[in-house]
Amino acid sequence: MNDKLKIFGLGLLGGMLPLAAFVMLNGNSETTSPQADTVSDSQSNRYAQQTSFNWTNAVPSEDFVMASESSLNSVVHVTTKVEKTHFQRDMFSEFFYGPGAGGRELKQYGEGSGSGVIIANDGYIVTNNHVIADAKEIEVTLNDNSKYKATIVGTDPSTDIAVLKIEAKNLNALPLGNSDNLDIGEWVLAVGNPFNLTSTVTAGIVSAKARNLNMLNGGKSSNGMVPIESFIQTDAAVNPGNSGGALVNTKGELIGINTAIASQTGSYSGYSFAVPVNLVKKVMKDLISYGVVQRGYLGIQMNDITQELKEAKNLKNLDGVYVANVLDNSGAKKAGIVPGDVILKVGSEPVTSATSLQEKIGSRQPGDRVAVTVRRKSGSIETKEIVLRNKNGETSIISKKEIEKNTVLGATFGTLSSKQKQELNIRSGVEIESLTAGKLKSAGLQKGMIITKVNNKPVASAEELTNKLRGSNGGVLLEVMTRSGMKDYVAIGL
Repeated sequence: MNDKLKIFGLGLLGGMLPLAAFVMLNGNSETTSPQADTVSDSQSNRYAQQTSFNWTNAVPSEDFVMASESSLNSVVHVTTKVEKTHFQRDMFSEFFYGPGAGGRELKQYGEGSGSGVIIANDGYIVTNNHVIADAKEIEVTLNDNSKYKATIVGTDPSTDIAVLKIEAKNLNALPLGNSDNLDIGEWVLAVGNPFNLTSTVTAGIVSAKARNLNMLNGGKSSNGMVPIESFIQTDAAVNPGNSGGALVNTKGELIGINTAIASQTGSYSGYSFAVPVNLVKKVMKDLISYGVVQRGYLGIQMNDITQELKEAKNLKNLDGVYVANVLDNSGAKKAGIVPGDVILKVGSEPVTSATSLQEKIGSRQPGDRVAVTVRRKSGSIETKEIVLRNKNGETSIISKKEIEKNTVLGATFGTLSSKQKQELNIRSGVEIESLTAGKLKSAGLQKGMIITKVNNKPVASAEELTNKLRGSNGGVLLEVMTRSGMKDYVAIGL
């Protein structure tokens, strides 16, 4: 009997040992083996390497929460009431009684909405120029639902940036980051009010930098406006109503103003674009300090270097930006830059495209000195110091008082030269040099038009015109002339 029990015990022990070994090996493969998943085919076993990737580490959820909470109270809802005035002339009455007689005003009304970002706790707000364009009234709603009437401090169509002001104190201003430090693939948040859905946050990554969409003014200079496009591209969901809102990094810092989407439907399709905050900083400071942007220019016409241009001009490589032309009386001309040069760096920062060069120069003022590294046709590398100038070829900053002499109702004026008067066969007149949101733009006036009379009295200088417009009550009748020499009359309610 004892012998049978021994044999049975040895048999049981022998059967349990392989089972224990199998359990131990199987348990280890689930916890420690880097080659846990096996794929078999008819020839051999192939092992899929197990990675240590942890998705919870890749998405910084806590940073999203903190950045969202700090941003929501700094992003506002901007609503506008738009009024456009058209003057319908009565040709029969004008024949008997003179220009403007018998005419009547026709008004068109509309509404719009967008977003804005509080940049100072005393009520300064940055938004897009196109959000408040043609607005007669602007209302700002904070995240706590309090509402304020807003006034326009200044606008810059060249970058599609505008600054508003509300009478409020102790607001939650969003800290400004550094868009130059952004990395491709970095997480960002878009905060705004799409489709009038207030306080909306979406997340994405930086997809590209220094994008040029040819969006502002068709991408071309017109009547003195030089568009500056160097957008941050992200895949954070942005829709109509997000314009003017904040693009924020995971530290809760403003790194861009959401401006546009690329879409065939009008809604988000995976691409959104923001103006870099480093460019926004310069624009908003100038608008607050001077009412207009004090922008410095190199004074060149430039092209991106493509493979075709490289071969046509026999360039060394695709690096830098090609100088196609140099303007007279410009900083580049005086520094010795010539057509055919290739700009490689601004300071110590490499230049990779015309848009990146525009961004770097666009954040500087007239009178600033910039070290520019160029490669000559001969292949030699030289560094030139260029003194930036404004569009009039001057290096000085124009004071706010001086600007106000030539600015009223959203327009800036310039006195005509003797040559211009002779070409147009007129004795006096004032040219509209720039035009932003205001009554003149709403009435249909355009940059480049010439105002020859106010209430049938000639105007000879920009200061005289602005004084008459400021001193008029009820409305004025303007005699205007297009560049082609055609005359028209525009009535404006004041």
